[in-house]
Parts: sequence; structure tokens; C-alpha cells
Amino acid sequence: MAASGSFGRSPANRGFVIVAVLWILLALSSLAIIFSAYLAASARALAASDLSLQTEALVSAGLELTAYQLTLTDEKTRPQYGAFHFGLDDASVAVSFTSEAGRVDLNYASKEMLIGLFVVLGARKDAASEYADRIVGWRTRPAPGSENVEAARYNALGYSPRQGLFTHVNELALVAGIPEAFVDRVLPFVTVFNGSPDVDPAIAAPEVALAVDKASGKQQDGFGAPAPSPNGGPIAGSQAPNPQTAASTAQSPCYRIAISIRFRNGHRTTSEAVIALGDKVEPYRVLSWQNDVEPRSTALPRRRG
Repeated sequence: MAASGSFGRSPANRGFVIVAVLWILLALSSLAIIFSAYLAASARALAASDLSLQTEALVSAGLELTAYQLTLTDEKTRPQYGAFHFGLDDASVAVSFTSEAGRVDLNYASKEMLIGLFVVLGARKDAASEYADRIVGWRTRPAPGSENVEAARYNALGYSPRQGLFTHVNELALVAGIPEAFVDRVLPFVTVFNGSPDVDPAIAAPEVALAVDKASGKQQDGFGAPAPSPNGGPIAGSQAPNPQTAASTAQSPCYRIAISIRFRNGHRTTSEAVIALGDKVEPYRVLSWQNDVEPRSTALPRRRG
């Protein structure tokens, strides 16, 4: 017993105990730091998750309200575009919607329409014609038994053309021969949801409206207006536009919806979705949904006089 007591009171043993206690305190301190960092990271993750859930709910609310407004009227009197605003869940939400009839459909647009759009966007006439040929080749299945000339163009690229309908506008980047920079220039004016070769120039971007005029063979000046005659009067053989027939009757059941959300804490986000209107059983379907898109101008299109 005496030996044991003297062992516990020896300087060497006391030093060992102190070192052991210090190591235990250091370990506890490290554990506390790690746990604190974990809690902070968890709090940030929960906050981000909560914001993401709020955004998704608000976008869903915007889609629901848009579909409700559009289904209040029949197809003939349905608005082609519009906008509204609402507040919900400590957030301010601005919604604008436009029919996809205002965009050129990559799947159904005529070659002339595509050439007109590409020329308006800055391509040379020969290059625009080549781009249009490649798009038509991408979306067209060859006749049975015929040589697949279009597929041969893609051998060096390591993949084959779809030779079916475009499923997304970003497929345009896979079409052979179209420069990447030009694809980026084209994307804001095309769609795969119009479902028709027709475009409504009354709601289209000016570039698309001008492409419609070019495809229809209207005589143009440099700014897209009918070229005047030398004496300033109307062109011989031309007719004044009839206001009742000037606007296209092109319509689409699909609408592109831009939803801009501003939270009370200053955070902002913009989402874009495309919906297809349905029936009473299924009022609408979401065809495309993208969060955190680059904000765009929410100005409504102006009807052309």
C-alpha cells in the first residue's frame, strides 16, 4: 500500500497524469470545434434547402395561377401573352407568360422560315441555306431503301443525326456545320413546343417577325419595313395591309412562363417553365422547368400595327 501511494505521488507520475489530462482536453476541444463546424454547415444546408423548397413552391403557385387564368377563356379568345404579380410566403413574385406560337419551331418550320431567321440573325444567305438543310436533315427520317447521305456527314463527329423530331432546343448544338456562337444567337428565338410551322408575328420578337416577312416573300428595306417606291407612294401591284388579316392566326396550347421571385431577405431568383394546356381532368402539364435562369426583360410584346 505504501509503495502504491508513493508511486502516485512521484513527480514523474504526476507529470504523466498532467500530460494525459491535457491530451484529453485537447481532444475534447477538437471535438467541440468539429461539432460546431458541423452545426454551422448543417444550418447553412438547411437554410439552402428551405429556400429551394420555397422557390419550388412559389414557382408551382405561379404555374397554377397562369394555367387558371388561361383556362378561364376558350381557345379562340385565350390571351397570347400577359403578366401578373402576387405576394406569398414573404416573397414577391412577378409572372409573365407568352404563347410558344411566337417562336420558330425547329421541328415544323419550313426551310424558308429557317433561312429567313438565320439571315436576320446575321448569317450569309448561302450559310443560312446550309444551316437550314442540316436542320431539316437532322429531323427527317430517310426513305426506306435510300442512301442515308445525311448520316455520312456525321461520321467524323462520332455520332449519328437523330433523323427524328428535336426533343430539346439545345440539340441544335449537335447539328453539323452550325457554329456554336451562332447556335447561342438562335436559341432565344426557337422552340420545340410550338407544334406548328406557323408563327404569330404579333407576339414574336422583332427578329422572328422579320423572318416571317422574309419567308413570305414580302419586299423589305433594311429595317424590315416594306420598301417604298421611288416617288414615296405604294409599290406598284402592292396592297395596303388589312388590319383584320395582318395578324397571324397561329396559336399554340403551350406557353412559356417566366417567374421572378424576390424574397424579403434580398435573395432573388428567376425560373422559366413551359406548360401545355390540357382539359378539365388534367388542366396543364409541365413540359420544361429551369431554375436560376438568366433574368430577361419582362416587357410584354407589342402588337404590330
